[in-house]
Amino acid sequence: MRWRPLPLLFCALVFAVAIAALAGLRHAASASAPAVAARAGGPRYGLSSVGLSYPFAAAIAKGFSDAAAEAGATAVILDAQGDVQKQANDIDDLVAQGVKGVAIMPLDSVVAQSWVQRVGRADIPVAAVAALVGDPKTRRIDDVYPGLVALASQDEVAAGEAAGKLATRLLPQDRTARIAIIEGAAGFPEVEQRARGFRQGLDAAGIRYHVVAAQPGNWTSEGGEAACQNILAAQPGIDLFFNEADDMVIGCARAVRAAGSKARLIGVGGSKLAIASIKAGAVDGTVCFKPEALGALAFRALAGEAGPRFRTYPIPAVTQANVAECVGQW
Repeated sequence: MRWRPLPLLFCALVFAVAIAALAGLRHAASASAPAVAARAGGPRYGLSSVGLSYPFAAAIAKGFSDAAAEAGATAVILDAQGDVQKQANDIDDLVAQGVKGVAIMPLDSVVAQSWVQRVGRADIPVAAVAALVGDPKTRRIDDVYPGLVALASQDEVAAGEAAGKLATRLLPQDRTARIAIIEGAAGFPEVEQRARGFRQGLDAAGIRYHVVAAQPGNWTSEGGEAACQNILAAQPGIDLFFNEADDMVIGCARAVRAAGSKARLIGVGGSKLAIASIKAGAVDGTVCFKPEALGALAFRALAGEAGPRFRTYPIPAVTQANVAECVGQW
């Protein structure tokens, strides 16, 4: 379904969800203190987050903390605030505190290789969460970096491929479709992985298409809106925007509406706002992620739960027809 003006009921819904999300974010921000006790006296496990201002990362931290609480352990959540050097310092702090295990949500997958080695030299189990460690252009997601007890992540290439297959159902079949990609932020491995999978999904269907533009939206609603505005100004005939994250697709939807465009809209992530937008017909579809599950999977791997080194969960693409299958966790 193409974009249409939002009904008043939906506007109220989005406002309510936004308020709830803000409250959750404030709660998550309080978890960025040096230690968050799940139960006094329990063993301490650390999580180095990319930044708790990102709702997805905050949901991972919640899943990690909840799993620690269930196990009678103490979760220590440190917030890198989007700064690679601060994340390196945070990991050193966790090692110095003598935690029983360290989960890293890496800002830079290549730099993170040295962090894994550093934690390993301290004889502390280390896991990665939400992004692989190593060069994402050469390492498969299930080829877990040596030294990690586990990688808990969705398959980002598969997520992009699911979005690409969804796009083939929305694009015109009688001509070459014009597609724009709204990327995340530079340095994040998901940017290349999701775009690669998206093209694979399109190619597998044999559809004729041309990616006429790609701009970063920096993972935010405001960034997605600005990127889509810029692209529509230069390329008003866009058929579909593939946004590499749901926050960006919400902003892109505003830009599409303002421009009077009929472009279709796909996101990635299964956020609460995206799910509400799909139900209202403002966004066409997304790929359902479960960040709280990732945090729990990472903790349990550090705590010694048996399982494969690559730990994941199903990531279906959802539209208005099957949106009930995706319950937003962020």
